[in-house]
Amino acid sequence: MTELRLGPSGTVGFLHTAQVHVATFETLSQELLPSARTVHRVDPDALELARQDGTAESVRAVVAAHLAELRKAGCEVVLCTCSTLGEVAEELSGDGLRVIRIDRPMLRRAVTLGPRIGVVAAIASTVGPTTRVLAEEAADAGADVSLKVSVVDGAWDAFLSGDAELYHSRIAEAARALADCCDAVVLAQASMEPAATRLSGLATPVLTSPRAAVEAMAAGIPSLG
Repeated sequence: MTELRLGPSGTVGFLHTAQVHVATFETLSQELLPSARTVHRVDPDALELARQDGTAESVRAVVAAHLAELRKAGCEVVLCTCSTLGEVAEELSGDGLRVIRIDRPMLRRAVTLGPRIGVVAAIASTVGPTTRVLAEEAADAGADVSLKVSVVDGAWDAFLSGDAELYHSRIAEAARALADCCDAVVLAQASMEPAATRLSGLATPVLTSPRAAVEAMAAGIPSLG
């Protein structure tokens, strides 16, 4: 990863589509970026818009507005923690703002683990952006990969209703099924990370994105470590 240079404020930003992610990424930042000042923006409606309109200009405009506000708050590096919006957010890097999509570090590692990669998603809108970046990372690594995707029925409804137990159990069940026929399984959304604790006994690696993404930020910003 190219080294990132921050100004005197040492400020990093996070763009979320669920309030629950603020605590997760604040904790990771305190551990991995202890000298950083953090700014969080949360917009659940942006994900719903993306689910309806994909990467339409309306979605791009909403993401661009949030990134502009984060830049105004002093951020020079922003992590978009939504896999669905990450593609659009990453494309908007520039003008003094570097945007990192949450799943790229995870997927970069996945393509090194074997040719058969399983993808677990809770909503269909995540599948396109995730598989496209997987293809990019595979091409960069010179790897020939095949994908098996599982969009877990009812999982997103469980997440939205606040039923974390049901959500994570369904994600874990889907990941376990894919592990039987894959060399690595990726949990495509940040909200899935707790499900990985239910899969610790699997021989197949199960990758999650939050820690990998903040570790990538820390590696690129040594002054904040």
